[in-house]
Amino acid sequence: MTLGSAEMVDFGMGEYITQKPSKRYPIYTRGNAGEVWPEVAYPLTITLTRIVGEQASARAAINAGVISQKDIQEGPSCFGGVFAGYMYLNLSFGRMIAIRTPGTTIEKSDATYYGSEQQAPKYIPHKDDKNLLASLKILRYGWKMLHTKKISFLETDRSLVQEWQHRLPKILEASNEELVTALREVMHPAMELFTNHLDITGQAGGAVQLLSTICEERLHDRSLALTLLGSLGDVDSAAPSYALWDLGQIVSKNQTLTEEFNKGIDGLEQRLRQSKEHQEFINQFDSFLKEFGSRGPNEWETACETWGTEPASVLVLIDRMRFADITKSPSNRAKKLSENRKQATLQARSQLRGLGLWIFNRSLSASMLFSQARERSKTTIIDLIHVARLISRELAQRTALKTNNGELLDLWFVLENELDDYIKNPLDFTKKITDRKNVRNELSKRIPPFIFEGDFPDPSTWPLREDQDPRKYPELQIGDTLQGFGGCPGVAEGTARIVKDPSQPGALGPGDILIAPLTDPSWTPLFVPAEAVVVNVGGQMSHAVIVSRELGMPCAVAVTNATQVIKDGSRIRVNGATGEVTLLSNPQE
Repeated sequence: MTLGSAEMVDFGMGEYITQKPSKRYPIYTRGNAGEVWPEVAYPLTITLTRIVGEQASARAAINAGVISQKDIQEGPSCFGGVFAGYMYLNLSFGRMIAIRTPGTTIEKSDATYYGSEQQAPKYIPHKDDKNLLASLKILRYGWKMLHTKKISFLETDRSLVQEWQHRLPKILEASNEELVTALREVMHPAMELFTNHLDITGQAGGAVQLLSTICEERLHDRSLALTLLGSLGDVDSAAPSYALWDLGQIVSKNQTLTEEFNKGIDGLEQRLRQSKEHQEFINQFDSFLKEFGSRGPNEWETACETWGTEPASVLVLIDRMRFADITKSPSNRAKKLSENRKQATLQARSQLRGLGLWIFNRSLSASMLFSQARERSKTTIIDLIHVARLISRELAQRTALKTNNGELLDLWFVLENELDDYIKNPLDFTKKITDRKNVRNELSKRIPPFIFEGDFPDPSTWPLREDQDPRKYPELQIGDTLQGFGGCPGVAEGTARIVKDPSQPGALGPGDILIAPLTDPSWTPLFVPAEAVVVNVGGQMSHAVIVSRELGMPCAVAVTNATQVIKDGSRIRVNGATGEVTLLSNPQE
């Protein structure tokens, strides 16, 4: 069954949503895509949003001048794609843009956006990769970027989303048919917002690459760019960490609240709400949910829970935060990092003259402006997606009641073009939904390739997650060093804590170093009580890097297989400037 750019294909385990890989741009990566969409996507979300995302990608790239319609005549999978439910970005396409961008290399582009170059196939030149006209347009685009002082459409986009948020209560009272109409209607502003987000992301990446190149070639220290971008302030994805810190402090300073948290997370919210004694905490907790309720693991996926739909997940984070030493306060860390940034900026300027100084100043200003704007634009989109999520949940609850043993998630196994029939007769879709659930479950059990070239590997050949034996990885010896990318400068030593789910942080606390498979904004509050963070994947524009720079947290990303190679309880050293992670001692038996 073909659905625009995506189709339902049987991989031998049943049908699931997928696309055809590009022949012109054959290399795909989970780098960055795996951060923002870590799980198997649901059919409804993909068929509802995929064309919107593809059209926004084309518009943003053409507006920037990096491509023409000729470059994407093969179809939408040029930008990326969904393969057996897993989201990928097109590395070949990104490399073509790097080739066309003066002053940029493939290696720098890979590191900035994907963190993939250590595993990616070697670049093979294509006759159409170079394009003089595109390069000239990119120079004009870059010149405009360097002169940008304000991004006015951010406020316009914010107002648009607020209008939808204001309309939401009335929409949720509408008929099923009207809910479906609203769900489709919300995709129109989503396209505009995503186009703007991609435009900002491209300019943020370009500015940071230029700044890093100046630091490397003129100041002889590429990692200096990390210091120069430390603690910028007004970074949306870091804001929840500050708010959660305050909630954690309320708990740590209140004996009765501490006793309630000590009883465990199960039933905690109900106990607190039933007690008049804890009204101050509940008021602040509810304010947090109102402001940040759209955020959470896999927040681009409308089927997934967020902090707003599952408040207990926030209490888990507060539970870890309450143990943090006062010296780990995000404000204290940010103040120190800000001082380092100002000092480093003055020192860098003293070493430059004339045009070199002018370009440095403009690239630094642009890096700061567009890095902040990138997080703001993403927050705006996520808030709109949350509107779609709440509309979907209302529809899902209603239709589930019409079926025997219906589940909330059933709706997300229906395709967008099946919605009208589904809301009329949900029972008619029982077998389809069951079959698709089984396929998704099978796909979730397997590890998709981080990078593939050409034809998409058959999912039956992917390794099973349960078969992943840590013994297959080389055992680290004391003194051995893993190499990743530096995300935020600083050196920290501590006990490694492997955390694979932000809702289950285990014993993570003071003196520990967080080792994670990936990080989206829902992970970042866990940075606060830790000494440093190490991530398996991620580029230098990943959210882990941006937030760690705001919190003053030494960070190393793209440390391949860190969660498998590093043993929980090991003592390690993290160098956030060089991306090096060194084993100091093994866990005590």
